[in-house]
Amino acid sequence: MKEKISSDILEKWLKGWTLSRNKPLPVKYKSGFKVEVGDPEQKSRYVFAEPNEDFIQLAKSVDEPWVFLKVCTSSDRFKNNIPDKWKTQPQGYMMSCFQPMHTPNIDLHEDYLLEYDHYNSTSVVKILSKTGELASIGRVVIVDDLAIYDRISTESNHRRKGLASFLMKELEKMALSKNILDNFLVATEKGRSLYESLGWEFYSSYTSIVIPGRA
Repeated sequence: MKEKISSDILEKWLKGWTLSRNKPLPVKYKSGFKVEVGDPEQKSRYVFAEPNEDFIQLAKSVDEPWVFLKVCTSSDRFKNNIPDKWKTQPQGYMMSCFQPMHTPNIDLHEDYLLEYDHYNSTSVVKILSKTGELASIGRVVIVDDLAIYDRISTESNHRRKGLASFLMKELEKMALSKNILDNFLVATEKGRSLYESLGWEFYSSYTSIVIPGRA
């Protein structure tokens, strides 16, 4: 468990996030980074390693809705120092696995098949049903010496079949094929237990705040 994320790892993770999602690469903003996301309900995001003065001053100066501020800590460390206009989003967790994963020795059930894709340094693994229905999907992006895992999901009617674990194993193979052993991701509350079962460890809390607008 780490207490503070390094700017180097934060930048690599954020670069992987943008490549995975076909967004502009991050640029430096004072002690943090900015990404022009361009989505209706996420215009841009600013990401900081800690809730320092740059983060606090930005929170006080921004009034525009759907601009996200993200910081690698829990909201308890800064919530009393920012205006009430900001709303905290569901807690995220930065996680690392700097060793081979503890993936179970399981085979993909005969009712499913694998499909692979690649773009922007991003490798995609899909698990499909025999009828072509998407059951599970995930992505891994290699940035220098770090493998960033992103958008890992399993459809509700295909859960509890070991698909997510098998998917992570396939994604890890792609990283290992490039001699990358260090892995990084941001998990939701729901996904955290899966990754911990595979040997991932908590690295840092990851908190997002936003001024909501009309949906």
